[in-house]
Parts: sequence; C-alpha cells; structure tokens
Amino acid sequence: MQKPNLCRLALAAAIISVLNLLVASESMADDPINFNRDVRPILADNCFACHGFDESSREAGLRLDTREGATEDLGGYAAIVPGKPNESELMVRVIAAEDDGLMPPTDSHKQRLDKQSINTLRQWILSGAPWGKHWAFEPPVAADFPPSKDL
Repeated sequence: MQKPNLCRLALAAAIISVLNLLVASESMADDPINFNRDVRPILADNCFACHGFDESSREAGLRLDTREGATEDLGGYAAIVPGKPNESELMVRVIAAEDDGLMPPTDSHKQRLDKQSINTLRQWILSGAPWGKHWAFEPPVAADFPPSKDL
C-alpha cells in the first residue's frame, strides 16, 4: 500500500480552507447587519456600563441603549448619525488614540474594539443604524425550511 503524499494532503487542506473562507465571507456579505445579533452585543459589552439605562452610572449624559439617546443632538454632534459613520462620535471615539478620547477608555479595563467590531458598527451606521427591540419584545417569526424531497 502506498503512503499518501503529505505535501499533496497539506495543499488539498489549504485549498479547502481557502474555499470555505471565500464561501463564508460571500454569504456574510449578503447577510445584512442585524442590530440584535451583531450590534447590541458590541454596545452591551463595551458601552452600556457607562452609557446605558442606569442613570446613576451614566457618563457624559450619553445614553446608547436607546435610539433616541444615541442619535440625540449633543450640541452640534451625536453619538450616532444614521447613514454617516464619519460624522458619528461613536466611530470617532472607537478608533481614537488613547490620549484623544478613546472609547472604551483604558481605565475601564475593557479591551479596545477589534477591527471586526469597528467594521460592524461602521456598516450598521452606514446602513441607517436600524434599531431593534430587545429579542424578548420581538414577535416570533417562523423559520423557512427547505422543501422535503420525501414528500
């Protein structure tokens, strides 16, 4: 019995991995950003502790857990300007240098947002920053199942 050529196996594995990444990235590009699935977790993990519903711990009078608070005019600027990520203070702050108002701040002991999270926020704002209610307040939607070949 002949032993498999390790170079060929490695090449085949690499090709399959690249193809899987291409298919995954293409399907993700077709899938619009969903507030509850994609954006709310980023805001909840990184922003709500200081800019959430708890008025006693809210910083700078900014509330990011509601659309009204996030888009409120704060004297010539807003945290989120739907359709305009470059004019949204949220985007300015998450890409800022540490000494230039970076959010979340280093003393919060939270990690700086990664490129994927920043891109998700940018795309969401660019698409008009559509908000969603908490999942518990959204009506259930029946899933579409593929047709059965057995019927």
